[in-house]
Amino acid sequence: MAFYKMHVAGLDRELPICKVNDELYIGAFIMFGDAELTVACARDLLKLAESIDYDYLFTAEAKSIPLIHEMARQSGAKKYFIARKGPKVYMPDPICVDDQSITTLSLQRLYLGSDDAAIIRGKKILIVDDVISTGGSLKAMEALVEKAGGTVAGRMAVLAEGGAAERSDIKFLEKLPVFNADGSVK
Repeated sequence: MAFYKMHVAGLDRELPICKVNDELYIGAFIMFGDAELTVACARDLLKLAESIDYDYLFTAEAKSIPLIHEMARQSGAKKYFIARKGPKVYMPDPICVDDQSITTLSLQRLYLGSDDAAIIRGKKILIVDDVISTGGSLKAMEALVEKAGGTVAGRMAVLAEGGAAERSDIKFLEKLPVFNADGSVK
């Protein structure tokens, strides 16, 4: 297996290069289980967030949950929100939107309980993700915030993959290229 060496938040990591389809391979950035990386990325994202006026942090299930939790812990936030990939019995009258991301091979939905939506209503929300690539998950999170009656105050990620690094509407720590089948950068 080929790897891509990455320096992010002061740390070095090797990302396995994984096949999305015959034409596209990505460097798999997985923060799960890497406490050192999660803490460092949360710290550096909070520095980027200093210029953004927001009330709450918001992410989608699942890979960014440790990241947003650590951001809340470091910033002293008492509450943050997670768009779930399925309705849960404890979610009263959930609202939902469709989501299609580069790593989600089929269409999925993101859900938010009406109790959380009531808190978001009228608030400024900072959307956080581990990697922004095609923008599919970001678009779905934006739609969910708007459906709940909130306003998107900003968008940020640890990494901007491929063309996302050229976007001016997101803040990110590092660029992550996409790859060819032989492991070379596209």
